[in-house]
Amino acid sequence: MEKNNYPGKFIVLEGLDGSGQSTQAKLLQDFLAENGKQVFLTKEPTLEFEAGKKIKEILRGEKKSGSKELQELFTQDRGEHLEKIVIPALKDGKFVITDRYFFSTFAYGASDGLDLNWLIKINSDFLMPDITFILKVSPKICIERINKRGTKKELFEKEEKLAKVLKTYEILPQRFENMFVINGENSIDKVFADIKEKINKLL
Repeated sequence: MEKNNYPGKFIVLEGLDGSGQSTQAKLLQDFLAENGKQVFLTKEPTLEFEAGKKIKEILRGEKKSGSKELQELFTQDRGEHLEKIVIPALKDGKFVITDRYFFSTFAYGASDGLDLNWLIKINSDFLMPDITFILKVSPKICIERINKRGTKKELFEKEEKLAKVLKTYEILPQRFENMFVINGENSIDKVFADIKEKINKLL
């Protein structure tokens, strides 16, 4: 992976579906803006590019795809996301927060039986985040939260599937720098306090 040598900072939030990373991404956006930073909030898969639109159709069950093909689509979408959205913002000196990045490909792809080293290899030309937070929440609690949304479940939103995903997330900090596991079962305020403690070192 490439080191971020741009003026801006690249921040990633990861976790199981239902772990609360979208909520924390928004809180972090507001916090950084209040501290005088230019902030850009984004997420993967994107809705701007064709690969991202295809991914959403597959996740919603509207189209079929093999596991390998799906993760290759994620990687294609990520390449465009970086080139056209993330890197231009970093060049402008912005703090870019993304809700999911290639660590999702590693964790979710491996849960589908794909080789973790292959998944890392196909993402090896991409930018390494300055800091990554993994919100750790049990699959059971995640499913309870997803059920409360009242929306149709997507492809990976099953407890047994999320348990496999979590196993990979737990080993990623052993392989990559500047990754922090945060207890996402705490209150929203406590989770954010733990994130702020680490983020303050970037400010």
